[in-house]
Amino acid sequence: MQNPGAPSIVLASSSAYRRGLLDRFLDHYETIAPDVDESNPNALPSDELATDLARKKAEAVAVNARGSLIIGADQLAVLGNRVLGKPGDHQKAVEQLLAASGKSVTFMTAVCILDPVGRTRYEHMDTTTVHFRRFDRRLAEVYLRHDEPYDCAGSFKIEGAGFVLFDSVKTDDPTALIGLPMIWLADRLRQLGYLLP
Repeated sequence: MQNPGAPSIVLASSSAYRRGLLDRFLDHYETIAPDVDESNPNALPSDELATDLARKKAEAVAVNARGSLIIGADQLAVLGNRVLGKPGDHQKAVEQLLAASGKSVTFMTAVCILDPVGRTRYEHMDTTTVHFRRFDRRLAEVYLRHDEPYDCAGSFKIEGAGFVLFDSVKTDDPTALIGLPMIWLADRLRQLGYLLP
C-alpha cells in the first residue's frame, strides 16, 4: 500500500504498540525514540498537553531526519482530574485499576505529522472513553498477571484481555486506544501521497 516514490517515513516513538499498528500497512519506515521532557510545567489541560507532546516528539526527531515525513504521537489517560501515567510496576497498576473500577477513563491520543514536501504540520486528537465495570482486587490481580500491562497508561491492554474490565468503549477509532488513530493517519498519508490510493 505504500507509495514507493514517496519520501521515507519516521515514527518518533519507541512504542512497540505503535510500531505494531504501522506494521499493518507500511512496509518500510524507521523508528527513532525522541528525547522529550514529558512533564507539564505550564499546567496545560490534558488535551493540549497530549497535542503539545506529540508535536515536540515529532520536532525533536525531525532535527536529525530531514527530508523524511515524521509521525509523533502521545496518549494520556485521564480519570477525573488525574492523569494516569504508565504504572511501571504491579502495585501501582493495581492501584490504577481499582481507582478506575466503576468509573470512566478518557484516553486522549494525539498525533502530529511533519511533512517535508510542503513543510506542513498536521495534527489530530482522538478522544476515547472507556467505562470500567465494577471489579475487586482479585480480578485486578488476575488480569495484571495475565497481560502485564505495566508500560501502558491506564494499566490495561485493549489488544490483550483488557476488555474483561470494561462495560463499554466509546470512540471514533478503536486503534487510537492502542496508541495511534489509524483511520485519520492512513487517510492523511494517502492524501499526502505516501500511500497508494
